Amino acid sequence: MEQNDKTYKTIGEVARILKLINKKTGKLSTHTLRFWEKNFIEIKPKIFAGNRRYYDLKTIEFLKKIQYLLKNKGMTINGVKKFLKYNNSELDDVNNKTINVKNLKKKINKISELTKSLKNNG
Repeated sequence: MEQNDKTYKTIGEVARILKLINKKTGKLSTHTLRFWEKNFIEIKPKIFAGNRRYYDLKTIEFLKKIQYLLKNKGMTINGVKKFLKYNNSELDDVNNKTINVKNLKKKINKISELTKSLKNNG
């Protein structure tokens, strides 16, 4: 099994995936993930031997959403919390390059089906 196929990723691997790198030192900014973990109850890494954090793929996708809203949209922590709570975690996938492409394909298919339905009924 390749390393990318593992069910859980270490905090360092997740920081690398999210490109959380300190520009001055060039080191991974794992403290950012720990900070987000304290602020978002949805982030629940598994803690195994040696108190090491391991993140599943669902949590990594959630972290990508948080990062996008904070860094690309300029939202605050409280703003992100409210947005995710009231928008069911739906983001504009066209603008968000960090979100899974499957979501975009599903939305395109839904739009296509609605368009066909409107043409048939109109």
